[in-house]
Amino acid sequence: MAHAMLSASSSHRWMACPPSARLELEFPEKTSEYAEEGHFAHALAELKLSRAIANTTKPSVFKKRLAEMRQDPMFSPAMEEYIDQYVNLVSEIFLTAKKQCSDALVLLEQRLNFSQWVPEGYGTGDVVIITDDTLEVIDLKFGKGIPISAVNNPQTRLYGLGAISTYGMLYDFSKIRMTIIQPRLDNISTEELTVEELLTWAEEDLKPKAQLAFSGKGDFNAGEHCQFCRAKVTCRARAEANLELAKYEFQKPPLLDDDEIAEILAQADLLQAWVNDVKTYALEQARDHGKKWPGWKLVEGRSNRTYTNVDAVAETLIAAGYTEESIFKKSLLGITEMEKVLGKKKFGELLAELIIKPPGKPVLVPESDSRPEINSLQSAIEDFSGELPF
Repeated sequence: MAHAMLSASSSHRWMACPPSARLELEFPEKTSEYAEEGHFAHALAELKLSRAIANTTKPSVFKKRLAEMRQDPMFSPAMEEYIDQYVNLVSEIFLTAKKQCSDALVLLEQRLNFSQWVPEGYGTGDVVIITDDTLEVIDLKFGKGIPISAVNNPQTRLYGLGAISTYGMLYDFSKIRMTIIQPRLDNISTEELTVEELLTWAEEDLKPKAQLAFSGKGDFNAGEHCQFCRAKVTCRARAEANLELAKYEFQKPPLLDDDEIAEILAQADLLQAWVNDVKTYALEQARDHGKKWPGWKLVEGRSNRTYTNVDAVAETLIAAGYTEESIFKKSLLGITEMEKVLGKKKFGELLAELIIKPPGKPVLVPESDSRPEINSLQSAIEDFSGELPF
């Protein structure tokens, strides 16, 4: 699948760090198991929506394609249940739109061109729904890392701009709604703007940064957006930002002031991620390309013993008089694996009352985190107030 240099999916990165877009071109694109899973989930969602609301796939063709997808190694019953949840949510949104506008239009996997604001910019909208006064773009996120908000989200805003550019001359809508659905996290997030508000953002904020990014100009800026940048390992700006934090390395925590500790907390995860990225890159270069790093050498790591043939081991021991019970150890599948085997719906029906989620251990997070604040001391007092002997 071809991607624009200034793609919607990477917009949060090139808007925060404009020159990174050109720098990334020097590094090969890599895929991952998670990316491939996401592509497959999107294809399954498109197929199901083509029957559920768009009616663009004949029943016989749908049945054949669905049967083929269910044989794919990427498919699982749990995935299908999550996609069915997504399809149901999109169907509800479309039915609501139909009640408001009888000739509401739905479009799937539409190429959306936003090059009016972003040079050579385009992307693909999973679902576009158009009514008399509102245009809605819906984006499926199949990941399960963290909930993603549609509010102030440049990716969904770019999809909205692409939809305005494509359909604005044909329809007289005044509002634009951008929705993200993450079925694996039960997360639905929507931002609604007037067309005028979105166009103002595009002209005043987006367009200047896109022009800088396309020309490779502007300032490098390290941050959380570095996570998926292909240049992240050798980027000097990222290295300098993390090395600036490393100045605290040899200071004892009790001797740091509150502002210094707060700064370290804000950057610690980024520093750790950067160090891990550098170590991984250095190992790959030495192992796969014969790179010699000054003061370092490639050696064989520690390993554990393993059977060459598990079946032969079992046969040998049983023949020697050992029972299967004495040489085999059986254990129940973990919750995640069990849910994949049973499917989310059946898992819930059979095991909902047998699953608990104990309170998580306290962690420090930025104030912007959506989770409610706890006070460990106060919580302890409240928990045991009726049990204390005084």
